[in-house]
Amino acid sequence: MANPTAAMLVIGDEILSGRTRDANMHYLAGELTKLGIDLKEVRVVSDEAAAIEAAVKALSATHDHVFTSGGIGPTHDDITADCIARAFDAPIDIRDDARALLEAHYEKSGLELNAARLRMARVPDGAALIDNPVSTAPGFTIENVHVMAGVPSVFQAMVASVLHGLTRGSPLLSQTLRVDRGEGDIAATLSVLAEDFPDLSIGSYPFQVNGVFGSNVVIRGTDGARVDAATTRLAKELDL
Repeated sequence: MANPTAAMLVIGDEILSGRTRDANMHYLAGELTKLGIDLKEVRVVSDEAAAIEAAVKALSATHDHVFTSGGIGPTHDDITADCIARAFDAPIDIRDDARALLEAHYEKSGLELNAARLRMARVPDGAALIDNPVSTAPGFTIENVHVMAGVPSVFQAMVASVLHGLTRGSPLLSQTLRVDRGEGDIAATLSVLAEDFPDLSIGSYPFQVNGVFGSNVVIRGTDGARVDAATTRLAKELDL
């Protein structure tokens, strides 16, 4: 049986402008790989409603899971929740369970639950809350879309809350061979290997150190015996 598939939607002008370096994609990819959920696509869109809605609809229709990051905070430009709601034709308003979480949190911290902070309790009808043990304000899941914050520490906590309940596949295994030769010298060998092991992913990632060219050849697959066999054969053919 094929592994479940996933896509990620990163939302925010600050990512596209270069002001903020995204760390969430790297983290999510690693966590999904451990669980055998194949991350197939990542998109980055601006804080524009039409772009967010279109991307959510497209990704939701073609993948088992969609993970979003960014745009569910208290400020005027945090429009993700509204966009997701429109994408699924779901009404959205302050939800009692989300409000109760925020009330308890801000009462404990001695801060006011003002109108801006209360925006974080707006959740589409039919969505399930995603736990946020870092700053309390919840994310939510609607259909196959998991909507989470962009702050890395909060995003990671929310990912942990979501992943434990998802169906898992076969984890992706990999081995790496360092080859101190240029890619042009090993391309033919890799092509034949890829033909003989069509169930594996064989990638070549070149490097240059002190003027010397080389490549890290990474062999990936869900069957450990096949990965071992391909790695052993390549090492033998290249006299490594």
